Amino acid sequence: MAERLRCAVIGTGAIGLEHLKSFSHCHRGGAVAIAESNPARAREAGELYRVPRIYSDYRELLEQVDIDAVTIALPNHLHAPVALEAIKARKHVFLEKPMALNAKEAARIVDAAAKMRRTIMVGQNFRFNRQTQLAKMAVQRGDLGEVYHARCFWLRRSGIPRTGSWFTQKKLSGGGATLDIGVHMLDACLHLLGEFDVASVSGQTFAKFGNRGLGDGTWGKSEIDPKKPFDVDDYSVALLKMKSGRTVNFEVSWAAHQPTEGRDYGVDLLGTSAGLSLYPAKLFRNGPLGYETIQLSAPKVPLPEDRIQHFVNCVLDDKKPAVTVEESLKVQQVLDAIYTSAATGREVRLS
Repeated sequence: MAERLRCAVIGTGAIGLEHLKSFSHCHRGGAVAIAESNPARAREAGELYRVPRIYSDYRELLEQVDIDAVTIALPNHLHAPVALEAIKARKHVFLEKPMALNAKEAARIVDAAAKMRRTIMVGQNFRFNRQTQLAKMAVQRGDLGEVYHARCFWLRRSGIPRTGSWFTQKKLSGGGATLDIGVHMLDACLHLLGEFDVASVSGQTFAKFGNRGLGDGTWGKSEIDPKKPFDVDDYSVALLKMKSGRTVNFEVSWAAHQPTEGRDYGVDLLGTSAGLSLYPAKLFRNGPLGYETIQLSAPKVPLPEDRIQHFVNCVLDDKKPAVTVEESLKVQQVLDAIYTSAATGREVRLS
């Protein structure tokens, strides 16, 4: 493989433009092509980031032998199909979260990547956040002692991503707030715990605002159709019991009557020696002068804060990404279990 990774971006909505921005600053890789079905978006992205080749059909792009890797920034229902076609075309794949609509689709991606020996990484950007990395370093040093419980949450008062867009249609998105923003905090939390093996999940989901045409935010460029139904969740809560015996509280909302002061999203860890909270990364413990709060800092963290840069480096250096597909599959299984528990009213046990 060449010393510089030749990449293409599939989908140039708001997230696809972020991919292109990352490539414009990436020393070891660059975007040489775009696939975008919307002509206006394709033209805008190509001109803004000086990408020479534009394809209206991603399948034509995948046929190009001089493209080594692709990033996929498409609606959720296209994640698995496009990723599988890209792997078949022997491309390395950077895939936006969630990995797929469900764990069955995600497992097919894992199997295909192993068979074709391609690098696959789900773009869990909070893993690369400096504050998350500082927190991980504190956990690994043993600053917290035995960590026995965690909380993860993302609570918006009014932040539904454009009612009538693909985000709010279950057949296109797979789910609502749980899959959209809940996946971020769940992944960050399990990463900090260093454990992705969940024994059981008990959850509940609600749709109390979007189904009444309330709670809209201003996210993204997704096209909307006011006639399309809102048939996903705008709030969910769950209790996870880990195989180690630890527990995790999960809570997420797109819209709810709740205070906006303080943290809108974060992770809390409770340990026998100290507690930790994100974001930002703070440690809470008893000190010589009483209870103290410590703002975590370090001159250097292990990972670059740009996930695209990390993906490029892993492909070129033949290294396993920090976000493994095995971990991403287990996150997807937990998300599935939350929806199954909510639908059945029963705890779901994971094998």
